[in-house]
Amino acid sequence: MDILQIVLLGIIASIVFIILQQINRSFAFFIAFVTSLIILLAIIQQINIIFDLIKTLGQQANVSGLYLETILKIIGIAYIAELGASLTKEAGLSSVAKNIELAGKIFIILLAVPIITAVIEAIINFLPA
Repeated sequence: MDILQIVLLGIIASIVFIILQQINRSFAFFIAFVTSLIILLAIIQQINIIFDLIKTLGQQANVSGLYLETILKIIGIAYIAELGASLTKEAGLSSVAKNIELAGKIFIILLAVPIITAVIEAIINFLPA
């Protein structure tokens, strides 16, 4: 599925959502949810290509696999949290959406701690004693 098909699917789903929202709000949300899943499934292969490219570049640059894996996990968490928050906002649950965003940020910070520690240790090693 290329970008034009994805955009067209999104536009059609948006029009159907707007029409159905006035008739049956729960079915309209279901349309938005299914459309989001279809788009996500359509781009998973491209996401894997990007991850493979990042891994290859990291190996060529001699970057530790732990740091590269952590960065990829952080990116994944950011996108998953954004998708979940958007869907819950669309359902009218903005407080749940805010909690999803907060949880995503906390998980990102937890994953970033080893990288932050390594950076601080590298800076300390460069400073004269």
